[in-house]
Amino acid sequence: MAIREKMIDRDFAESLLKTFDDPYKNGVHILFNEWWQYADESTKDSYVAQMTETGEFESLTNGSLYNSTPLQIEVLERLPAGSLGRAFHDWIISNNLTIGLATNYKAMHEKFKSEGILEGMPPEMESAVLRAYQTHDFQHVVTGYDSSPAGEIALQSFGFGQVRFPYFGMWMSVSMTRMTFLSPHRITEFMDAIADGWELGRRSPNIQCVKWEDMLDQPLAEVRKKLGITPTGIANQAIK
Repeated sequence: MAIREKMIDRDFAESLLKTFDDPYKNGVHILFNEWWQYADESTKDSYVAQMTETGEFESLTNGSLYNSTPLQIEVLERLPAGSLGRAFHDWIISNNLTIGLATNYKAMHEKFKSEGILEGMPPEMESAVLRAYQTHDFQHVVTGYDSSPAGEIALQSFGFGQVRFPYFGMWMSVSMTRMTFLSPHRITEFMDAIADGWELGRRSPNIQCVKWEDMLDQPLAEVRKKLGITPTGIANQAIK
């Protein structure tokens, strides 16, 4: 008897196509939240197992890393030049971001949860994505990957190289589908970014469970050295 291969749920496929068509309007974060109610149980179990079986990512998946006290931009601005916290402040300002992004995401997460959209999402994945939104921009600062499309893809690939978190994988899927079918002129640029991020993520110590908030006053150069992160390749515009 032939073994039937797993298939992507056809109802979810419609959401997938919307993100392939316009990832700015239908972001990967929406795709990630919707997918769990359609996902095959063995696939979900595999993701959870890969993030929990060694204990390396326990603090990421049990919620203990989540910072319930939002950072204040004015406090970060007063930190010494060259420190992690000041570099983070400068990153937020120079990219016209809001320091409340993670707080806003959690509010959206709770809204989706109350509406049943997150049905089927394992609690380990809830904890991981909430913390990931708090740490994403810290990782930009430390790795040196900028906010260009290639820099964003490189950072997602870096994360995927460190932990098999499906949010990162979905970024890879969307990026590679769009460059293949819609933007072939970006294949070299994006594949170089994916390869650079993956290689750096694989050879670097795990930074997905770092408590960045405890290192704000430390020099960025020392933080990178302590964490074993050396920006290379496409991160040649690394934040100083």
